[in-house]
Amino acid sequence: MDTVVNLLQTAASIAIIVALFNVIIFVHELGHFLAARWRGLQVDRFQIWFGKPLWKKEINGVQYGLGWLPFGGFVALPQMAPMESIEGDNRDEDKAPLPKVKPIDKIIVALAGPIFSFLLALTAGLIVWNVGKPEDFIHTTEIGYIAKGSPAGEAKLQVGDRILAINGEEVNGFAGSLDSVQERIMLSEGKEIEFRVARPGEPEPLVLRSGFKIADSPWFRRSGMRNVGIGVPNKTIVGPVSEGGPAFKAGLKTGDQILSVNGEKLITRDRFFDLIDDAAGKTFEFEVLRQDSVLTLNVTPVVPLNAKDGLAKIGIGFLPGGEVSVELVYPTPATQVGDSLRMMWVTIAKIVSKDSDVGPQHLSGPVGIGKAMYDLLTTENGWRRLIWFLVLFNVNLAVLNMLPLPVLDGGHVVLSLGEMIVRKPVKARILEVVQTAFALVILCFFLFITSKDIGDNFFWGKTEAPKWPASGAEAQG
Repeated sequence: MDTVVNLLQTAASIAIIVALFNVIIFVHELGHFLAARWRGLQVDRFQIWFGKPLWKKEINGVQYGLGWLPFGGFVALPQMAPMESIEGDNRDEDKAPLPKVKPIDKIIVALAGPIFSFLLALTAGLIVWNVGKPEDFIHTTEIGYIAKGSPAGEAKLQVGDRILAINGEEVNGFAGSLDSVQERIMLSEGKEIEFRVARPGEPEPLVLRSGFKIADSPWFRRSGMRNVGIGVPNKTIVGPVSEGGPAFKAGLKTGDQILSVNGEKLITRDRFFDLIDDAAGKTFEFEVLRQDSVLTLNVTPVVPLNAKDGLAKIGIGFLPGGEVSVELVYPTPATQVGDSLRMMWVTIAKIVSKDSDVGPQHLSGPVGIGKAMYDLLTTENGWRRLIWFLVLFNVNLAVLNMLPLPVLDGGHVVLSLGEMIVRKPVKARILEVVQTAFALVILCFFLFITSKDIGDNFFWGKTEAPKWPASGAEAQG
């Protein structure tokens, strides 16, 4: 029964995501459509998604349809720049030539799509302003963990240090904004990262310089982001407990908080892994908080029979450790749009910078965006997060479409401005060749980032439940 319910919930979530994608595309194209009607342009087709229509219907001379390639949509306007290579042949090509359109009308029609996307972003922002969204922000900048052999350790950063600035820019929180520690590290430029920290017992802030590491990735996945090997203080809360495992036998239960291991107080879950991973056969004394009682439990990690990494386990998952604030916040639409614009600007700047490790591969295509929306929707208060995501997505859609490239709305604006200056349009044949070339480039780029989306989200391999040995002696053998 639970399996059926889960399948139905998954199907419903996917249906919501697909519907939202269609709404986003429809609103953008509706802007072009209504502007074209207002300015008296001929409209041949109004189609969501590209390719041969899976469904079509003609109403008042306009063919409405749904294509089979889930990439964007279009309004076919034969009086503007020719787009037959993407939209198909003009439906009225055998009729008398259509009258020419003024450049100002082309500009209005081109701008209408991004304007409607922006209005949809503001609408979603108004909803978030009223219903709120989880903050999803780590307020502390204190270091609670430094990984063994990490760049942070080599730079002499210490547990308890409070990070004040990175590369000369003040930080706000550890994760959850462009100004936070994690994001500043990932988006940093140059061969090293400068930290300014407040250290207990030191009268003045210290300035320390660290290298960084980027995790290796197979070719079909995105490369990792910069990392120095630090974490924040948090609680070690037991999640699911594997039946038959060491934790199960010792009596650990979901919701228990592990306070200490062999007398060492745990201030971060990461430290717990350091203690357990290389300790097969060694018995640990756990001090555990269960509701209002403190218990002492003895746990002996073992290596599962089907473990591929050879590391000892006790057979537990973990619940959130309380470091992330999920309190509802109510940002104004202007704040949401401003944050989205800034995020987009920073992302583009880092991609084009030769000193950054952020590249085009780190952008997401429809698959990655859909997976992100699904992940947001399936969390607690996920619908609030999803509405907020619509602000970010539609602002990005509006801005990207205004890039002055052929095929995009910004390209139409530039062509129309050129036509106003030289008082004649670019030759249709030349324009069609240029637009077709750019369309192929954009399609190839979409396929590239989509391959990374698929690699990141669906090539993890099957995760097996641990198979526990019957005894500790067998495990060590």
